Amino acid sequence: MNSAPHKSLVIVDDDISYTSLLTQLLQEHLGCRVFSFSRPREALAALPNLDVGVIVTDYEMPGLNGFEFMAEAVHLAPQVPFILITGHPINAVMNKLIGASPVKAVVPKPFNWRQLTDEIARLWPESGASLVKTDSASA
Repeated sequence: MNSAPHKSLVIVDDDISYTSLLTQLLQEHLGCRVFSFSRPREALAALPNLDVGVIVTDYEMPGLNGFEFMAEAVHLAPQVPFILITGHPINAVMNKLIGASPVKAVVPKPFNWRQLTDEIARLWPESGASLVKTDSASA
């Protein structure tokens, strides 16, 4: 279909089985292509060839952590928002980074794929993602 956006979603997380499942779920529910990488350096090498709408990156990865990855990736995709996923406690310092850096959202692990989809939809409406209603009230 021509209605799908041309841009793609990039996921960078060293947990291959987790990333594979997340990629499959998001690709089934979003109107865009999803590319996943288990090695941050491979993602950096691929970024110039991808038209990226949003980048989702884990914080704790070997070689480059999420912040180090973003520091390099922002030069390859300067207008792209980043969503940081992490199992570490989110503290005030991380929250201050949101908006002042390429980090536009932090999603704590474990999370439901719909939570991540909501953040993608908020930051990149053209993705085809739709915000999930979390309350029982209907408009």
